[in-house]
Amino acid sequence: MISYDFTKQAEKEFLKLPKDIQRRIIKKIESYLKQPNPLRFAKRLTGTVEPCFRFQIGDYRVIFDWEKDKILIIKVGHRREIYR
Repeated sequence: MISYDFTKQAEKEFLKLPKDIQRRIIKKIESYLKQPNPLRFAKRLTGTVEPCFRFQIGDYRVIFDWEKDKILIIKVGHRREIYR
């Protein structure tokens, strides 16, 4: 299984979310990463210097960078605020 980690900023954003949303996001990320091709559930973001992707989990977005056997979560937040 591919592992995941948070940047310090993403972890702070994540911990500000309600506990039920946190559990939902973690559960969904882990289910995506168990799949043979987790990027199938992601969308590549345009207009970024580095190739970044996002998972859509209800009204929340998880923006991440894909490394060999790991994803690095860069931002987590509500869809209204995440792209600002």
